[in-house]
Amino acid sequence: MAGLETLYAWARPAISCPQDALVCGIHWELIQHGYRCLGTGDQPGPDERKSELLPAGWEANKEVYTLRYKSTDDAQELLLKAIMVEDSMILNVMDRSSQKVADVTLAVADYINPEHLDDFHKVYKNTEELRTRITSGIIAPLGAPAEKARQEPEFKEDMHWDENPLRVPPRQPMGTRAPSRPSPLSPFAVGGEDLDPFGGRSGGMIVDPLHSGVPQPRIDPSSGIPGRLPPGAVPPGARFDPFGPLGIGRPGPDPDHLPPPGYDDMFM
Repeated sequence: MAGLETLYAWARPAISCPQDALVCGIHWELIQHGYRCLGTGDQPGPDERKSELLPAGWEANKEVYTLRYKSTDDAQELLLKAIMVEDSMILNVMDRSSQKVADVTLAVADYINPEHLDDFHKVYKNTEELRTRITSGIIAPLGAPAEKARQEPEFKEDMHWDENPLRVPPRQPMGTRAPSRPSPLSPFAVGGEDLDPFGGRSGGMIVDPLHSGVPQPRIDPSSGIPGRLPPGAVPPGARFDPFGPLGIGRPGPDPDHLPPPGYDDMFM
């Protein structure tokens, strides 16, 4: 129960019996769930303000403790009455805005060591069980105060995938190509092709003459390359690295046919 130690040390001069200590623990649980104390009594007093501390005179009546709370978003106002019946404490809580009522009965001896009121580290016991009883018996039935939604960065739907080369691009429907991307000559497109399994963008580290940005004869590998590939040998849209010079009837010798220097050396 983080923070309760500081509260207990502040309230210790007013704590004179086990039920005082239990009310102090219950109060802190409400604080932890987004409520702040307004004051004592059924009706509001002058100059009230929300506080995490217990109000003056909270322990005046040892038989009936009456405290009022308000949620941090001002949507709920609770009236808490802790009524002592023999060795048990009956908590009756009403949400004044919705008129909902919740109640829990706690055996004081189950959660407080009366002989250790001066020692915070020994006065409370079964704290997890106490938290569970308060949460399930009071907070849940009345509804926890609405918390501020965390400010998450908005996802930019129109952001180009090239802005983040490590982001996996969205999958495309079967039979379609990925949308066109910026020119492969752009310095920001370098390496982008290697991240796109559909080959719909440029700038990869693999040299692809068909997508290099250099003007080439318009060839669709999926329709076949005469003398080299039959139609359908390359799936539509697949990345394709031609294994021969592009174009038909290209003049001049094939540079690949020129022997390297010392080609006749068997150790080359």
